[in-house]
Amino acid sequence: MAKKSLAPTLEQIREALVAHSFEVKPAAGIAGGLWVEKYGCAAVLVRGTGASAAPGVDPGSDTVVAFRERPGAVVAGEISQLLDRGYQKFLKTGKYELPATAQRLQAIHQFTEELTQVTGGISLYNESLGTTSDLYEYDRVKGREPLEPAPAQPWDQAGELADGH
Repeated sequence: MAKKSLAPTLEQIREALVAHSFEVKPAAGIAGGLWVEKYGCAAVLVRGTGASAAPGVDPGSDTVVAFRERPGAVVAGEISQLLDRGYQKFLKTGKYELPATAQRLQAIHQFTEELTQVTGGISLYNESLGTTSDLYEYDRVKGREPLEPAPAQPWDQAGELADGH
């Protein structure tokens, strides 16, 4: 009978990242967290626990890493989030919001793919096609509230069940 392979420890993953030319250092203010950087992009990894691991991490393993901060471009020493406004993508930090260039988007995509492979995460099809955004704010619908509630639909029986009819 074949033995079940053991999931790598956080230290083994750190060594593998260093071997693949990632810059790895302890994350400031996060106990046991790792700041992983390459191509001008970074992410913060922490020890995960099986099913509660973040997307892109193998939920079936006993010891995995999870993203404390998802991969993004480093802007002024901070990991940015990718904001999609429908017409353009932006890099957003606590202080800055910059237009995302094609080079930055390619760097984020390459960094995320390599990080996922080295850490043993799951490579999802839609993420393999290109960079996925963290936030979506389309200006056509932002702040627009419906004037009237939507009319009841025939298939919506919530009101009938509440009345007992």
